[in-house]
Amino acid sequence: MAVTDPLQIIAGGLATVATSELFEWLQSYIAKEDVERIVIGEPRQPNGEPSENLARVQQFVNRWRKVVPSIPIEYYDERFTSVLAHQVMIDGGLHKKARQNKGLVDEISATIILEDYMRSRKF
Repeated sequence: MAVTDPLQIIAGGLATVATSELFEWLQSYIAKEDVERIVIGEPRQPNGEPSENLARVQQFVNRWRKVVPSIPIEYYDERFTSVLAHQVMIDGGLHKKARQNKGLVDEISATIILEDYMRSRKF
C-alpha cells in the first residue's frame, strides 16, 4: 500500500496488507482518513496481455465498486514495478536478505505505481 499527501505531490509507502485482509483494512482506513480514490495495480504480462492474476484483481474491484461506490477505484499498469522496486532497494544499499522481503518489495512497488499514476494525471 502507498499513500500520497493531501496536495498529491509525494507518494510514500503505507503498509503491507495480506490479500485476505485487504478489503476490510481499506474500509477501516477510509473510515479514518480522507481518501479521494484508490489506485490498484493492473497485472499484465510484458507483452501487455492480461496476466492470470487480473481476474482476482477484477473480482476485488467489482466487490469494492458495489460496497463502496463513493470512493472510485482505478486500475494502473503495474508491469515492471517489482523490477524497479528491486533496483530502488539496490540503489538504496539494502542487502540481499532485505531485498527478499516480499512485503517491502510490494510496498515500494505500490509507491512506484502511485507516483506513476500521479505523474500521468499532470499532463
